[in-house]
Amino acid sequence: MYSGTDGHELTDAMVVRLREDFPILSRVGRGGQEIAYLDASATTQKPLQVINAERDFYTRHNAAVNRGTHVLGDEATQIYDDGRGRLARFLGVRDSQEIIWTRNATEAINLLTYALLNAYLDGHRGITDERLKLGAGDRVVVTRAEHHANLVPWQQLCARVGAELAWLDLDPQGRIDLGTLDAITPNTKIVAFTHMSNVTGALSPVEHILGAARSMGALTVLDTCQSAAHIPVNLGELGVDFAAFSGHKMLGPTGIGALWGRYDLLAQLPPFMTGGSMVQTVSMEATTFVPAPARFEAGSQAVAQIAGWCAALDYMDNIGMAHIRDREEELAQQLLDGLSTIEGIRILGPREAKDRACVVSFAVEGVHPHDVGQFLDARDIAIRVGHHCAQPIHQHFGVPSSCRVSACITTTKDEIERLIDALAQTRSFFSLRG
Repeated sequence: MYSGTDGHELTDAMVVRLREDFPILSRVGRGGQEIAYLDASATTQKPLQVINAERDFYTRHNAAVNRGTHVLGDEATQIYDDGRGRLARFLGVRDSQEIIWTRNATEAINLLTYALLNAYLDGHRGITDERLKLGAGDRVVVTRAEHHANLVPWQQLCARVGAELAWLDLDPQGRIDLGTLDAITPNTKIVAFTHMSNVTGALSPVEHILGAARSMGALTVLDTCQSAAHIPVNLGELGVDFAAFSGHKMLGPTGIGALWGRYDLLAQLPPFMTGGSMVQTVSMEATTFVPAPARFEAGSQAVAQIAGWCAALDYMDNIGMAHIRDREEELAQQLLDGLSTIEGIRILGPREAKDRACVVSFAVEGVHPHDVGQFLDARDIAIRVGHHCAQPIHQHFGVPSSCRVSACITTTKDEIERLIDALAQTRSFFSLRG
């Protein structure tokens, strides 16, 4: 198994070695070759360390957390609690009690929006921070680059409390247009934005957005789904107020995610879901709730998935997030250079590798993205096709959907070349068949 980079850059030889930790990468596809998996933005493949961590939990420690005094219950609870601290360290967070477990980042953002809705319905009882008191006359600002998971929940919240939704727009390359920061007005309570676009791979100008938000006294919510597996993410340095995470995009299992929030803000919010594990006292007439984070963690928890996610965090830390970022920038440049040589391909997003990950979407003139995807699948190359749960940014580029290539730590330069060679044949293949 891979033992880390020992402080050195992630070379081609090291990538070949670490690929041995990923059993699925030896799968042969429909065309008889090993599958070139270039769909990491949808979900990452899992190393043996993650698979074994989940297996170890089920074979040695499986029990419900915070419910018993037997040895298995104690061990499961310890894994559950220690996992909170492990994720906090990965994110540069001092207080592990600011980590709330969720099923995914979509649930994390919905948790926050529904908590704000419940605060509104409760007449903002117990809310002392005015920024958490959302209602008529207030504004929430997002961006046109958002995944639907960081757009639709805010649309729904604004519609229900009478607030206004506004957005930062994009420049011709799909980067956030700093000229639209004036959408963040004095009545703005919340600014929610992606750290990295899942369509263009472009990094958002965090400092500029935070500066504008702070100048108006607004809270900030960061969607890190695409960034956290590709670049170092230190919440202490970023200075946002809330952030959402998805384990399965970070080499971890599906079914586990997290919401991070400043504790003084979390402590004021009412729960999103109610039931077991988050109550203090219950009578037939009324219920009181425990403090955060448990207040937001009703029901049975995904402890095995937490164990697996922690193993994934160890794996990425062992490689080094800065090395992962540098490697992907190199792959991005190779991919962009290759795509630019193919007639009829239009890249959606920046043409340079700076301030972006190796996440590149494109349209092939005259060929539907689904047809491109099937053409590549027949050659054992896996990419994403569709609107990638981000229709507004596709509307910005004037296309309904696109093809997306997304690399990760296991992607080789040979796989990128396989893709480029196949794409160079795509239009001629379909033209020969009408």
